Amino acid sequence: MGAIHQNVTNYLLEGKSPSRPALFFLDGQFTYGQLSDVCDGIVAQLLSGSAQAGDRVILIAENSLFWIGSYLAVLRAGLICVPLPPGIPAPELRDVLVSTRPRFGFVQERVLARHSHILSPLRLATDRGSPNSLGALGAASADPGSFGAIPAAGGDDLAALMFTSGSTGTPRGVMVSHRNIIANTESIIQYLHLTGDDRMMTVLPFHYCFGTSLLHTHLRTGGSLVVDSRFMYPEDLLGRMVETECTGFAGVPSHFHLLMGSSGLRRRSFPRLRYMQQAGGRLPETSLRELRAILPDTKIFVMYGQTEATARLSYLPPEYLESKMGSIGRGIPGVTLRVLNQNGQPVRPGEVGEITADGENISRGYWGAPEETAASFRGGMLCTGDLATVDEDGFIYILDRARDFLKCGGKRVSCRQIEDRILQCRDLAEAAVIGIADDVTGEAVKAFVVPCGAVPPDFGESLRVFCRKNLPLELVPKEIVVLDALPKNSAGKVSKRELRSMGLPLADA
Repeated sequence: MGAIHQNVTNYLLEGKSPSRPALFFLDGQFTYGQLSDVCDGIVAQLLSGSAQAGDRVILIAENSLFWIGSYLAVLRAGLICVPLPPGIPAPELRDVLVSTRPRFGFVQERVLARHSHILSPLRLATDRGSPNSLGALGAASADPGSFGAIPAAGGDDLAALMFTSGSTGTPRGVMVSHRNIIANTESIIQYLHLTGDDRMMTVLPFHYCFGTSLLHTHLRTGGSLVVDSRFMYPEDLLGRMVETECTGFAGVPSHFHLLMGSSGLRRRSFPRLRYMQQAGGRLPETSLRELRAILPDTKIFVMYGQTEATARLSYLPPEYLESKMGSIGRGIPGVTLRVLNQNGQPVRPGEVGEITADGENISRGYWGAPEETAASFRGGMLCTGDLATVDEDGFIYILDRARDFLKCGGKRVSCRQIEDRILQCRDLAEAAVIGIADDVTGEAVKAFVVPCGAVPPDFGESLRVFCRKNLPLELVPKEIVVLDALPKNSAGKVSKRELRSMGLPLADA
């Protein structure tokens, strides 16, 4: 049987030396043998609780042995995992429960205390206040074989419902199969050249597909993960990276902004740091150049993906970082990535079209949403909703989400292009743009900005002057809001939905 038909958990854990280190936490570390025991123990709990193939299982916890063991066990037992962020609001949790109708839940104790009234109908297991305790997981001597045969699951069977972040709309459960995960994992390992010697500093949450992909790829290769949730204390995090000899780091733009703006990254040496992965949004060109200057011997992989593609769709090889600056590269191994016009034909260089994707990693659609599935998955392809162009070499450049454009003075303009221009102001760490109604232009620009440091008295005026010099008149922000930080979802991505709901005092531009 080929790997593509396997059960994900078997695929990840098979053939590993039991004594090989797999996971490093602040309060302990665990080998592959211990991780396998934890997984087997939880499988036994599920089977003894009359779990049946295809049952949905809610998983709500911070990154921990509890999360990893529960996730692997659910997939191993032929069930469908539904990972959710620990900070999920009650109304959203209710919607997910109504949609997925789970029978079981693995929920961190402190999360359960907040949502016990909502989760009470489920058969629940918790970490008992110790997410990295082997004893709390009941893994000491449980034998899944004593409860009957484990349901055969793999290939096109569903492994997980990965709910999208919902930054631009209602979260939807993406149906991810065992085949999808294995195909994407194989591709990522290939282009990153991962081996058992790699050790990843993991700050991304595992409930987010980018974070889950780190778990998949490093377990498959026999590597290890250093799990650390202290990203708001970047100096401690950097020290931990050096101490544990991490070879890799992965993050979204907000992680890199914090590392470069609020830490001693420039003063440290990382002799083992082989590569960095950046995805989850566009990191401005000035930041990419700065990062490369700080870490000249570290390979920087700019990547692009979607939950609907399991995780990854494209990457820009590090050697093209300067010559193809701003590009997301080309499709990863096993993925056909194209930019098509409204007639379904590939665009020529300079023309604009929608990115489409085809490959074994493409999900079958959204759980319980046939109309939305039909709209985004057409003719066997994923239609990403991202508008882009290509250059003469076939490298792809994203312009913006199809729904993240403004129409100012009759012209359709990308929010991302305005944000990139505003961020050329060296006094800014972050910027995000939305549209507001305007009697003259139809829609005007509203900018939310985060200064690099203390805000000088004339900051607002100097930023307005910069915008007037560097933007067409109709794109100069009508309103500017200065924030300490942009609101972000649990994956660290900017939430424009939250920006649109803000009622803050504004400064007329």
